[in-house]
Amino acid sequence: MLGFNMASAASDEGADADVESASGAEVGALSASPEASAEVPEDVAPGEQANLPTPAAPEAAASAEDRERTSAEVSDEELEREVAALLFASPEPLSESKLAALLDGTPQVRVRLVLDALARRLSASGLPWELRVIAGGWQLYTVEALADTVGRLSKVRKDEKVSPAGLETLAIVAYRQPVTKGEIEAIRGVQVGPILRTLVDRGLVKVAGRSDDPGRPLLYGTTKKFLDSFGLGSLDDLPRDGELLRD
Repeated sequence: MLGFNMASAASDEGADADVESASGAEVGALSASPEASAEVPEDVAPGEQANLPTPAAPEAAASAEDRERTSAEVSDEELEREVAALLFASPEPLSESKLAALLDGTPQVRVRLVLDALARRLSASGLPWELRVIAGGWQLYTVEALADTVGRLSKVRKDEKVSPAGLETLAIVAYRQPVTKGEIEAIRGVQVGPILRTLVDRGLVKVAGRSDDPGRPLLYGTTKKFLDSFGLGSLDDLPRDGELLRD
């Protein structure tokens, strides 16, 4: 009877050990699951575990890949159509960086290639439109040969016209900028205060700083609206002495 009881006790102890072993395995499996904790490399000390980088969420990585794939899947022909639509709808020139932003972050280099392709397509199509670089941006224009035809549509209000005296003053500012009021008056031989104020109010001329001359008079220069109004890409496109003499 004693031998039987000892064997039975040994059997019970073995069963208990098996239960404990199974329980330990289950706990280990739970702690190793992604929901319980992140996997930690064996060679990382316990105190350094807090400095380990947090794995990126699968959803975020997938979203970034989708965006890249969507941008790459837009064909050059479709992108050209979108660029043409934006230029047609915009009342002002659009820079390459602005177009890139409007096209969901399309690389600026690709936007420039599409603009060049669109310019060539318009030139070869025989349509009365062309792409020009105006004031640092791109804009659709009718061709110069049809300027008189298009001009029949425009009815410029009288208060928007620039007088001959205003044009003379504006030309001096454009060629001599930055220039003071006194320098303009020395060239024209008349007072230009009211004319300058009118040009400033219309956005064609701006205050560009102060001169180092006694009294520190204001300096005047032209604006981006001036370039836009006269169809100039930059001040370098202004006619020079030789060109004016030929005309």
